[in-house]
Amino acid sequence: MPAPNEALLISGRKQRGADALPFKIVTGHGVFVVPVFSRASRLTLAMQEAEVMEDCYTQQGITLAVHAVIAFKVGDDHESIAAAARRFQGDQTQMPTLVGRIFSGHLRSIIGSMTVEAIIREQQTLADAIVDASKTEMARIGLAVDSLQISSIDDKGVGYIRALAAPHQARVNQEAKVAQAAADRQSAMAQQESMRHQAEYARQTAIAQAQYQAQIDEAQQTAAQAGPLAAARAQQDVIAERAMVAQKAAELRQAELIAEVVRPAEAEAERIRALARAEADATKLSAEAAAAQDRIALDQQIIQQLPEMLRAAAQGLQGANVTVLDGAEGLNSVVASLAAQGVAMLDTIRTGLRTPSAAEPPGAEVTPLHAKPTGPVAPTA
Repeated sequence: MPAPNEALLISGRKQRGADALPFKIVTGHGVFVVPVFSRASRLTLAMQEAEVMEDCYTQQGITLAVHAVIAFKVGDDHESIAAAARRFQGDQTQMPTLVGRIFSGHLRSIIGSMTVEAIIREQQTLADAIVDASKTEMARIGLAVDSLQISSIDDKGVGYIRALAAPHQARVNQEAKVAQAAADRQSAMAQQESMRHQAEYARQTAIAQAQYQAQIDEAQQTAAQAGPLAAARAQQDVIAERAMVAQKAAELRQAELIAEVVRPAEAEAERIRALARAEADATKLSAEAAAAQDRIALDQQIIQQLPEMLRAAAQGLQGANVTVLDGAEGLNSVVASLAAQGVAMLDTIRTGLRTPSAAEPPGAEVTPLHAKPTGPVAPTA
């Protein structure tokens, strides 16, 4: 199977047709070759290069040494491959040599019809003319030219080309000097402008630095002045905060003292007062009870003696001449009067014998018990 830049030539079998080639051309695919009956060879289709270095005479008779490079290859069609195979299959290295010879002849022919000035100014036109002139011959041998480049043209030390270039060179030099002077002037102006900008920048920088330094100094002065005041304010704030903390602590301690001392003391005092009141009430009740018992005992004594007293009073009335008015009612009144006098006597005795109790204040008026108004009794002698 041939490579992409190769053509396979198969010979040994008889080809049919009057125009049949003595070999078969195969490109782009493989083919089976019978070793005994056929033989296969390869033809390169790759790009190749040929160089031409030739002394040529111009129309003015000036000798020029021309160096050119030609890029060529075998054509891709079967006719070109067949033509190249007939000529170069035996020795493919002869292709660059033959191409160089072909182009040397066309190069001398075309340069001989041109002046040095035209050759120098129109080198691409010269190359195109040489390629066009060689196409027919190259096609007959199955080759195609891709490009031709003229590498150098030399007048072999005559100085003609240099003389041709001298006016242009002088003009170029003059223009270069003018351009250099303009460039130098522009550079000097640019340097001066740069120096002015640098000076202005330095001045602005100095002003800015001075202003900045003034602001720094002012800020430092303000800070230095404000420092003690701020410290004093901070100290005052600290003192005020400490006072608040102390006040809170005192309030807390006061509350603790009230809870721990005052409240228990008040509770104890209230308990003592309650006990005193209870004892006073008990004493009063005891005194009243004792007085009541004394009165009861006295009343019992008096009651026990009252009949005896009434008998004595009745005996005193015996033999007395008592006139009872109003009949039975008068008698009742007399009896009632006697009874009332007995009661009054009982009260008088009780009052005389009674001592004021501890519950009664000194000098209090004592009211006789069972005191009742008595009716008139009219004893008569």
